[in-house]
Amino acid sequence: MSDQRERIKVLSAGIFSLILVLGVARFSYTPLLPLMQKQAGLGIAEAGWLAAINYAGYLSGALIASLISDLALKDRLYRIGMVVAILSTAVMGMTTDVTIWALSRFVAGLSSAAGMLLGTGLILNWLIRHNHRSELGIHFAGIGLGIAGCAAAVAVMSHWLDWQQQWFAFTAIGCLLLIPALRWLPAPDTSGMTKSGQKMEDNPPSRLFMRLFMAAYFCAGVGYVVSATFIVAIIEHLPGLAGHGNLVFLAIGIGAAPACINWDFIARRIGDLNALIAAAVLQIIGILLPVVVGGLAAAIFGALLFGGTFIGMVSLVLTMAGRYYPTRPAKMMGKMTLSYGAAQILAPAITGWLATRLGSYDAGLYLAAAVMVVGTILLLILKGVEKRDAAASAAPLRACPQG
Repeated sequence: MSDQRERIKVLSAGIFSLILVLGVARFSYTPLLPLMQKQAGLGIAEAGWLAAINYAGYLSGALIASLISDLALKDRLYRIGMVVAILSTAVMGMTTDVTIWALSRFVAGLSSAAGMLLGTGLILNWLIRHNHRSELGIHFAGIGLGIAGCAAAVAVMSHWLDWQQQWFAFTAIGCLLLIPALRWLPAPDTSGMTKSGQKMEDNPPSRLFMRLFMAAYFCAGVGYVVSATFIVAIIEHLPGLAGHGNLVFLAIGIGAAPACINWDFIARRIGDLNALIAAAVLQIIGILLPVVVGGLAAAIFGALLFGGTFIGMVSLVLTMAGRYYPTRPAKMMGKMTLSYGAAQILAPAITGWLATRLGSYDAGLYLAAAVMVVGTILLLILKGVEKRDAAASAAPLRACPQG
């Protein structure tokens, strides 16, 4: 029983860390964006660049995570990242200088990587080491809760507080989240054995598999980031939907909160790659519904679909990384996130540019959906590569004489 209680505490530390680094430090920018445009004079193109710079920070953090093997160092950087997340949030409310905002968004991106990659890697390592299922569904519920919580908080706070005061309110919320995020995650065990005495060994995929996997994940990054960054602004500009942007963003968070647990169960039944393909197809539908069908019902249903799939894809990919590299999961997680993160730098900047040129965000959504189609095709090809690799690794075993 104490082992289960410890597992719940560790997973809860992860949930609170993700609400902090992704909800407060990162995604609070999305529901606050229209308010900052109205009250602080933030332009459309600048808004896109700030989002791109945030993802550049995340990408830099992913690069650092991919280079670190030392568990103790990862733990130290994770804890520093939690504190940095709060500081970067406070800075957003202290100025209207776009350069300082950009610096804050970059640092917030670094802290996101600390929570998302280093924290996730530490938790996955703890789960495997203590002979629990190497699934991250419960942990990743923190992302959906962070998104929904931010949308709900902005919807409530906007009645009394301006954009600046809301950034300070989020800073205070972050300070509360910091306590369990730091206290409930134990220092890492650096031995190479599980608690039951089994040796932890890596089982890396083939080079071709990794290349295709990273390319598919890049496409998923494009599909995710356009909606995640601009959905509130997109909804506010659609006919008859002004004033409903926050409601739709809240729907993304509600869809995302249970999504990873659901996708863990789906992957158990149909396999990781089939689950990824199913999630990608549903995400494409979710991205396109607001602009193709129109109306509030389609926008909310699309948001629920989008929220229920994008984070499921991230969870499945990072869980797969942990299974391939149980001794150093953050290393492959970092590599995968580099490709996801590269998409998150390019896509918001391109979307902002398209919106400025065309006067609408619609083109950005169509671009995101088209890139997701390419990613789905790559995942289908990946299934064939996985079969080929499995056959190749089984051949030497069949050639060995029995007895």
